[in-house]
Amino acid sequence: MKKAPSVVKLSARDKEDSLILDGKEPRVRFGTGSESNTILNIDMEDFVSEKTGIKRSFPVFYRRRGTVQDLCQAAHLCEHLQNVDFFIRTVNIQDEDITGDNKDINKFYASLNNMKKHVMAGLTNVEKLDDVIRMAEIISGGRGSKELLISFIACVTRSPLQLVEDTTQNLIEITKRGYPVSVSTSPQGGSTAPLQEAGMLAQLNAEILAGITLAQLVRKHTPVLYGSVPLRVRMDNLDNMYGAPETNLYNMGGVQMARFYEIPCYSTAGIGDSKFPGIEASVNKLLSHLFIALSGAQYIHYAFGLLEGTNTFSPEQAVLDDVHIGIIKSLLKEQSIEKEIGECLKEIREVMSASHKMFTRYARKYLRGGEVIPFYPFEGDANETLIKVRERKEELLSASVDEIPEDVKKEIFQEFDVLERIK
Repeated sequence: MKKAPSVVKLSARDKEDSLILDGKEPRVRFGTGSESNTILNIDMEDFVSEKTGIKRSFPVFYRRRGTVQDLCQAAHLCEHLQNVDFFIRTVNIQDEDITGDNKDINKFYASLNNMKKHVMAGLTNVEKLDDVIRMAEIISGGRGSKELLISFIACVTRSPLQLVEDTTQNLIEITKRGYPVSVSTSPQGGSTAPLQEAGMLAQLNAEILAGITLAQLVRKHTPVLYGSVPLRVRMDNLDNMYGAPETNLYNMGGVQMARFYEIPCYSTAGIGDSKFPGIEASVNKLLSHLFIALSGAQYIHYAFGLLEGTNTFSPEQAVLDDVHIGIIKSLLKEQSIEKEIGECLKEIREVMSASHKMFTRYARKYLRGGEVIPFYPFEGDANETLIKVRERKEELLSASVDEIPEDVKKEIFQEFDVLERIK
């Protein structure tokens, strides 16, 4: 365990978006995740009351299977969401021409071409690992580049306490090449792990340590993340209960175990059981966003756009989550007591010498400047909020992204099976 580095660097196409994860430091980053099978789309349709003749717009929801184009759009959107710090594929690409041989190269290319932040994903076919790495090296400047634009997820255990052959082999091969990898496990309290917090954490820790130990035996000092993704079972159907209080407690315990070993923690927040974007989903998500952020997890995935657990990705909910996470980040920002104290003491003296003894005129400039809590842009009833959110989504999607340079694209297209429609 001592061979696992405490500091892990995750590079990005834009160097300013690179992340330094320090297992000794509770600095929090938020990102996407899940590889959802379903995309939730929203149309606003006008309905007319038969009694009053009043016309109002209401959302109409429909679901469909995810495609490569959906993944491109999700990456494009997340490139412009201010509080997305890294990108894990949000959509399971299920196009007819996606196969086990070309899935990995296409999901990494679609992500990298539409954003400059760090990209992480699981590996579908270990035989294509070198192709994915070679493509990332071409994008980052050539073979042997030290800028590791991508990293991987390897869920090596089937709880309780069993190594899975294919994902364990993925971990071994990724580790041989020295790429960062999240050694992830997801025991379910009450079914595949004890329901009690102590038992859950004992098993969770054993499963993760087994993977980290294996990684270090294969290659010393391989950068790894402590991949803590514990869940609580729903007893009537054995499904996951992402919104249960116990799930938050399990995750907070996982963060503390990672801190004990001084390894950066890949943790989970922002998932609930709501089926539609809006107030219910946002409140459900915010509780876990806040708890896990306060626990100090360095790398929080699943944080944007997920509904129905991890089954559905909603771009509109991702826009809402970005605003809410921005509020949480503002609460966690570094304090500036030394910087502010002089000005504050001056204000106190001025107020105490006045007859009204009120700080109102001083407070106004901080509130208007968003220096206390960011402005909330989506006030209104449920329908008004969704209308504003859809407008914001379209605005972000209409903004350009800095794609991979054309000469680099040409080299990639000549060497790899990238689908025509995303070239």
